[in-house]
Amino acid sequence: MENTVLRDDEQLLNATDVAHFLNISRAMAYRLMQHGKIRTVSIGTAKRVRTKDLRNFVENNLSPMSEV
Repeated sequence: MENTVLRDDEQLLNATDVAHFLNISRAMAYRLMQHGKIRTVSIGTAKRVRTKDLRNFVENNLSPMSEV
């Protein structure tokens, strides 16, 4: 088997990693993943999140900039 290095946007994160990235609780990360708010990859019973999908989640949830 060849050693393959994944690009940053291809890394698979678990719920603890997602929680750390978003600065939220692990339970909240699980809820977002379970309700389909953040796209997941299923590996058996495990759920993982691609880094690029996590970044997309953040981009899609930005509040609009207010004018001063």
